[in-house]
Amino acid sequence: MNEKKELFETVPVPKALMTLALPSIASQLITMIYSLADTLYIGMTDDPIKVAAISVVSVLFFVMNAFANLFGVGGGSQVSRLLGKGGEEEVRRVTAFSFWGALAVALLYSLLCLSFSKPLMRFIGATDNTLEYTLDYLFWVVILGGVPSTLSMVMSHLLRGAGYARQASFGIGLGGLLNLFLDPLFMFVILPEGLEVTGVALATFTSNVVSLLYFAAAFFRLRRRSALALTFSGALPTRESVQSIFSVGLPSAISTLLACVTTGIATRMTSAMGDIPVAAIGIVKKIDQLPLNIGMGLCQGMMPLVAYNYSSHNKKRMDAFIHVTKIAGVSFAVVCVLVFEVFADQVIQLFIQDAETVRLGISFLRIASLGTPFMVYIFQIIHCFQAMNKGKATLLLSICRQGAVYLPILFTMRHLFGLYGIVWAQIVSNMITMLIARTMYLRARSSL
Repeated sequence: MNEKKELFETVPVPKALMTLALPSIASQLITMIYSLADTLYIGMTDDPIKVAAISVVSVLFFVMNAFANLFGVGGGSQVSRLLGKGGEEEVRRVTAFSFWGALAVALLYSLLCLSFSKPLMRFIGATDNTLEYTLDYLFWVVILGGVPSTLSMVMSHLLRGAGYARQASFGIGLGGLLNLFLDPLFMFVILPEGLEVTGVALATFTSNVVSLLYFAAAFFRLRRRSALALTFSGALPTRESVQSIFSVGLPSAISTLLACVTTGIATRMTSAMGDIPVAAIGIVKKIDQLPLNIGMGLCQGMMPLVAYNYSSHNKKRMDAFIHVTKIAGVSFAVVCVLVFEVFADQVIQLFIQDAETVRLGISFLRIASLGTPFMVYIFQIIHCFQAMNKGKATLLLSICRQGAVYLPILFTMRHLFGLYGIVWAQIVSNMITMLIARTMYLRARSSL
């Protein structure tokens, strides 16, 4: 624990940030590959219907991120603050509470998806062409895979909150690399032609199970030299700890749920114009993950450092972590925008060769990528609020980003500009939300 304390308190800011951020970035990159793999391999069939199908299901898949954020982001943030105060016994109770709470919610969600799978798929935007594929993918990835996927993400957040970024990143990375290997194995070797969607779904499910087993083993190995635990040590967390978990985790979960709702609405709007536009937008969203995931990895590395120093009242060091993270994340996003603008056609053709899907994908990528620097900046401010336990500010900003700002713009631009209005709506929303986020942060910082 002394080594971890030095990391939070005395190690130079850039080195400390990179110590936690680099494993998180590596984890995010592998997570991106994890997410890209299904789309990339399905794209090899040159069938935009199948690509559209897994794009539709991704809405329900990312709902599980909301549960992971509720207990993982909330629990991990509280773990960091407790360590800053020396409350190791309470850390054990918080980690156990976060684990079992996530298990219960994920299990309930899987059962609901099983009970209402067909109407859910229809509501989100599955067509007669894609329905069979969406139901198959949903079964393996969400209904059966929901619990291991959610618990893996929660345990990763808890490890990172305690300063074990390497173990957290390795577990997520293990699942991602395994999925990259298993996708073609199931698609082209084990299963017959025509069952490619089933193949990638089975690969994702298997990878999530293996990842969960790794995290269980990691917690077991660390049980004697860390405060992390998966069983309650005689009592539940204090009311203050539970409130802190939900104060940080609930806004993050609501933000993710709102993102799923708005993505579902946008997907439904797009599917009314055909399955090929859905496939093209689905591919673009995967590509855009590169700058967003790098920014998220930096924020995840920053968050426990900010939370610890905020709790121990070292504001100067806290501000330094925030500043370095902002510069690094936004700069990388700008570089990605330039690359996507110049090489959009080559990037899209890595995923699919269908002429119409490629044509739309190139246009969509050049538009959508413009919004990523604004999004990375917003992510960074949200993570700062989470680290400072400012749940109300996090919630308000999340509602602005995904609901109060984005939805009116989405409906208006869809009405005025059709399909391209749907794509442009996110950029306009990001710009407005960034200004709101900046104003909120400056006010919050002035009161510290």
